[in-house]
Amino acid sequence: MEPFGRNTAPAVAIAAMKLLADGKDELMLVLPADHVIEDIDAFKASLNSATEAAEKGEMVLFGIPALRPETGYGYIKATHSANLPEGVNRVERFVEKPDAIRATQYVESGDYYWNSGMFIFRASRFLEELKLHDPDIYDTCLLALERSQVDGDHIIIDRNSFAVCPDNSIDYAVMEKTTRACVVPMSAGWNDVGSWSAIWDVHDKDSDGNVTKGDVILHEARNCLVHSTNKLVSLIGIEDVVVVETKDAVMIAHKDKVQDVKKVVNKLEAQGRQEVKSHLEVFRPWGSYDSVDMGQRFQVKRITVKPGAQLSLQMHHHRAEHWIVVSGTAQVTCDDKTFLLTENQSTYLPMTSVHRLANPGKVPLEIIEVQSGGYLGEDDIVRYEDVYGRVDAPQTKSTNAVAR
Repeated sequence: MEPFGRNTAPAVAIAAMKLLADGKDELMLVLPADHVIEDIDAFKASLNSATEAAEKGEMVLFGIPALRPETGYGYIKATHSANLPEGVNRVERFVEKPDAIRATQYVESGDYYWNSGMFIFRASRFLEELKLHDPDIYDTCLLALERSQVDGDHIIIDRNSFAVCPDNSIDYAVMEKTTRACVVPMSAGWNDVGSWSAIWDVHDKDSDGNVTKGDVILHEARNCLVHSTNKLVSLIGIEDVVVVETKDAVMIAHKDKVQDVKKVVNKLEAQGRQEVKSHLEVFRPWGSYDSVDMGQRFQVKRITVKPGAQLSLQMHHHRAEHWIVVSGTAQVTCDDKTFLLTENQSTYLPMTSVHRLANPGKVPLEIIEVQSGGYLGEDDIVRYEDVYGRVDAPQTKSTNAVAR
């Protein structure tokens, strides 16, 4: 997994480079994680046609027949080519999300498909096209992979190299520039569940058309989506709304306006709101942590560490920490000492001590961490060793020299 998002082109590039490095110039099927495909047999039929074209060096994407004037999708205009296998058409042009009038015209013409964001191509072909059309991505990804580290089944991509990689999608970096782009129609009950209204579309509904998850009570509510993570949410006498409750915030929107959530995020960013900078529940490669309570000079966290995982060897300039084991077994490193803690045991980590938390057990480790100090920001951290490649400080310094 990439150390941070740089869109689809760099992610697929590194995967393709790793295949070639391992001597495996395979076909790559690229599928977004937020799609629903209901008719698997129809998908397999389209995949067979696409595979035949990809075997011949084509860059194939799956196009969804445009059946309604949808303004939230990109469109593809296709044209017949005698040089392609049956059922495969050449891409004539890409069209970014159109307005309602143009979308209606595209649907009526019958020559346009929705861009599903699903692709199949050979690894070497993709890299050839990427190197030709976006060499900056190619070069930075190659360097990041060369400097990567291997930890068991994980490849830890070099953060510093990947940080300068351009952010671009497969569509913009390659598909809109190559002469080898072609499209295979796919009518397989496809749905892009990239919005809350789309999630409402694909889920089973009650007799009033409502979709609920979590602690929810409805009274005379219709055609609503309610997602509750922590608190009881009740709706009374309301229709066609989306309600999402999380530890951070509550969002309420009309189903037809959920795409405008981006505008709300822009307002939050303009106001410098904390909600766009950090979350109460945060997931990390080693597990997760959840902010339970905080004040001006303290913060309480619930930390969960996966079996066999460990946090970085780290130090904080401005805070001390208390760790209390709730369940599991903790292996604690504090300066030159390493020891085990079990349920109901605790330890104190002084300010500037070099420390690490690890889970040597077979079950998840859960601890309560109490932080105290003048500054409690997540950026008050110096990492000396980290299996996930997040090292900030020179590793040649001894632990005691740094701690003191």
